[in-house]
Amino acid sequence: MLFQAGSREFTVDGGDHFRVSLNLLDEADGIEYIRFVMDSDTPRIPEAIRLSWKHPAIDISGYWDPGANREKGLRIDFNAPFQSKATSLAPVCSLYNMAGQNRLTVAFSDAMRPLRMRAGIHEESAQFELWMELFTEACPPMTHYEAIIRIDTRDRYYADSLGDVGAWWASLPGYTPAQVPEAARLPMYSTWYSFHQQLDPKEIEKQCLLAKQLGCEAVIVDDGWQTANGERGYAYCGDWEASPDRIPDMRRFVDNVHEMGMKFILWYSVPFVGLHSKAWSRFEGKFMNMYGKDTAVFDPRFPEVRNYLIGLYERALRDWDIDGFKLDFVDSFNLSEDMRFSLGEGRDYDSVPEAVDRLLSDVMNRLKAIKPDVIIEFRQNYVGPLMRKYGNMFRVADCPNNFSQNRIGSIDIRLLSGNTAVHSDMMMWNWSDKAENVALQFIHSLFSVPQLSVLIDRIPEEHLRVVVFWLGFWRRHQALVLDGALRPESPDYMYPIVYAHNEREWLAAVYGEGIVRMESLAQECCMIINGTSRESIIVELLVPIEARMLVLNCAGEIITDQLVRLDKGIHKLALPPSGLIQLIRV
Repeated sequence: MLFQAGSREFTVDGGDHFRVSLNLLDEADGIEYIRFVMDSDTPRIPEAIRLSWKHPAIDISGYWDPGANREKGLRIDFNAPFQSKATSLAPVCSLYNMAGQNRLTVAFSDAMRPLRMRAGIHEESAQFELWMELFTEACPPMTHYEAIIRIDTRDRYYADSLGDVGAWWASLPGYTPAQVPEAARLPMYSTWYSFHQQLDPKEIEKQCLLAKQLGCEAVIVDDGWQTANGERGYAYCGDWEASPDRIPDMRRFVDNVHEMGMKFILWYSVPFVGLHSKAWSRFEGKFMNMYGKDTAVFDPRFPEVRNYLIGLYERALRDWDIDGFKLDFVDSFNLSEDMRFSLGEGRDYDSVPEAVDRLLSDVMNRLKAIKPDVIIEFRQNYVGPLMRKYGNMFRVADCPNNFSQNRIGSIDIRLLSGNTAVHSDMMMWNWSDKAENVALQFIHSLFSVPQLSVLIDRIPEEHLRVVVFWLGFWRRHQALVLDGALRPESPDYMYPIVYAHNEREWLAAVYGEGIVRMESLAQECCMIINGTSRESIIVELLVPIEARMLVLNCAGEIITDQLVRLDKGIHKLALPPSGLIQLIRV
């Protein structure tokens, strides 16, 4: 079926037994809103339906979607699409030119239901084929479905176009983001890389005391607290009782951390119920699929399942006085093939996405009723627009010792996440590494909230100076790196330079080859950070400047301090690897 909507011709494949329509709802300043509607006189289960249209490949050099990661080059029309749903990624993609200017950003209003999406070049016509495939998983019968396609062709910086998409989703009914407590915006200590499942409350408290002195304001106690088993699986999950072999007195443990002035966040794998838990026999028959041979996934369509899970978190909040939750694996609520059409039989929802939305919305609402500033963390890839409603803190997916992946992941998340706190993956490194490389862990995570996961009392002195300096630098410039206007250059080159500025400060972090462009001297200070192994950086000044210039090494030690006058034009400035230049207005 062909439909003309606005300036585009859409092709619709599928949708049998439904009346389908596409029409232009609104158009303003280069943004079109296309309404897609499906109607039926009797309830029907929709089969997969594909919407597609063409866009000329003119002045387009790069591609972005929330899961593109290191593959931000142009797609071909036969490349695999990416998939999104409420608990994974988001239905949006963007095409931009060499200057980073938007040429086409497409988003879909329904971020809850599973969707496949692609923008790929059609070689015969030098056009992009845009398509979205809906109802890729079974859903309950319906008589009406409606959603909006938002198409942005404005000549606007790509990051600003994506930020506008995030704000658009946040404005939709049912998508209002959760409040972000200040504690979610401050550095944290995590037990995962430092302890894994071998948790010892006394040892953790020792690390917390040291972490607090470094500037960390919370601890995340990860997997291992709920079981004495250390096999890395989930066969003992489901009851969520503090293991007496690991943590004999959870309330005392939490109180001790609170006495240090730190918040306490506890890990849960939300969907999992293990074969060796008491919950297994209690809920057998109310699972969706298996996660390995000895772990099942709860079916959230049963109200007793949702109430059980929420009750666990409520009791932990009340009885142990914890401050937040790291809720893991929420993207694992997937129907097995033999349960695709499982309906009724005690379920109060037939739709899995709607049941998950109800579960996670109720989690946030009921926990906030107990503790209004409760923190809920999710990790990549569960970082979409609805996840902002369910939680207030997103973290980069696991990338131990991989500073460049922390940079890519944190910027990717930030582009759509508005004021939701975005955290780095936990930083860890080898004690024998160079101090400059330790600094890179912090420099490449600069535009996210740092998380640390090493045994602090074992950090070599040379490394400790680096940690103290960069955590202190981040705390001093938090408003700039988290709230300042963000400009991440060249996504297809993995953000080689990232700029941030506010009314007082300006910062450029250099991660690859490129020229830092400075239009003027900020009101108080301009900073340039060398996130590479080179001994210098190249700066183009669009105006001459006079300033006090400080050059600092990776540990924050001043190498030079002088007054400089730099003329308009290109300058090569000496700056050691992982070092910092500060240009202070005089």
